[in-house]
Amino acid sequence: MSRIGFGAFLAPHHPIGEHPTLQLRRDLDLVEHLDRLGYDEFWCGEHHSSGWETIASPEMFLAAAGERTGHIRLGTGVVSLPYHHPFNVAQRMVQLDHMTRGRAIFGTGPGALPSDAYMLGIDPMVQRDRQDEALGVILRLLRGEPRFSYECEWFTLRDAALQLLPLQESLPVVVASTVSPSGMTLAGKYGTGVISIGSNSTAGLQALPTQWKFAEEAAARHGQAVDRGNWRVLMSFHIAETRELARAQARHGLQRWHNEYTVQTLQRPGAVHFDSPDAAIEAFAAEGGGAVVGTPDDLIAAIRNLQSVTGGFGTVIGFAHDWANRQDTFNSWEMVARYVIPEVNGMLGGLRESQRHLIENRESFERAGQAVMSKIMSHEGAVKAMQEAATAQQAMPGHHAPDLRGKSTSGG
Repeated sequence: MSRIGFGAFLAPHHPIGEHPTLQLRRDLDLVEHLDRLGYDEFWCGEHHSSGWETIASPEMFLAAAGERTGHIRLGTGVVSLPYHHPFNVAQRMVQLDHMTRGRAIFGTGPGALPSDAYMLGIDPMVQRDRQDEALGVILRLLRGEPRFSYECEWFTLRDAALQLLPLQESLPVVVASTVSPSGMTLAGKYGTGVISIGSNSTAGLQALPTQWKFAEEAAARHGQAVDRGNWRVLMSFHIAETRELARAQARHGLQRWHNEYTVQTLQRPGAVHFDSPDAAIEAFAAEGGGAVVGTPDDLIAAIRNLQSVTGGFGTVIGFAHDWANRQDTFNSWEMVARYVIPEVNGMLGGLRESQRHLIENRESFERAGQAVMSKIMSHEGAVKAMQEAATAQQAMPGHHAPDLRGKSTSGG
């Protein structure tokens, strides 16, 4: 069975009201926690408005995270390419790769928040085309192609080349995909990986079974190849020891996140306000509701189902949120690492088989037990014989037997 990776995606989505500096420190604590637990990847995004999303530069955040961690790979999830000159993006990613000793992943997108694009004077109708154009140029720079010039309506390059290339021989590149086929099509055009961010919504989940074919078709048209192993799928979950406990921990935070962020801030079409925490939990944790709020077994079943309906992918990316308090949130990630990851990846089969073999073949091992008992009995018999001999010697006239310390029992 092919193993899959596990990671976390931090937009971030933090409720307004907490000290933003402390939020950033807690986010760094989370990366460090995930690194200790053996997670494969951590992603954080770029946003400039909404109040809930406070990381403006994923590269800066990930550079700090790189100093706290040693193994986890660090992905920009994502750099909004229409907001930046492509040369500067390439330069920052190269520096990040060196600062993290080759652990950087370059994730790209057109920009998620209309308010960000509006502030920067960018027409939303051109964002995806500009992402395409910028990505093509950035890939040429990262490959170290000979100096080239490029001019278009929104940026210019003259005899451009990077003076320093990434530490990794081939820096991993990933395109964000939501519900529409544009992200998958772009990934196919350039032969990159994909991170399906929209899969934490009902509409996104429903679109997943047909998404990968868009990447394959685009790759075929452009002479590229795509690999399902480079497909990352986002999942929302909160895990605890029991389903009831998980729901009790997450219910209020989930309601607030949905009502204040999704409904009020984003004003996402079709999103409805929940009047109670229980209503929010029931809607999201129901089958097809877009979240798993329950036990490790519930998440294991959901991942296996997602593997089946999508045809397979390379990495599960958990959506990082503040539905529960810090302690319960960190415990949720730990339970996934302890119980979900090894089960999904078939790491426990050998242990279970070994135990079952011992139970089912007990008679084969009885002789070993008999041998142990025989040695014990032989030892006890020898000790008894020595004690009897010593007693007999002491009974003989004129005999002075030494005690256990080697001194004469007569005291002379």
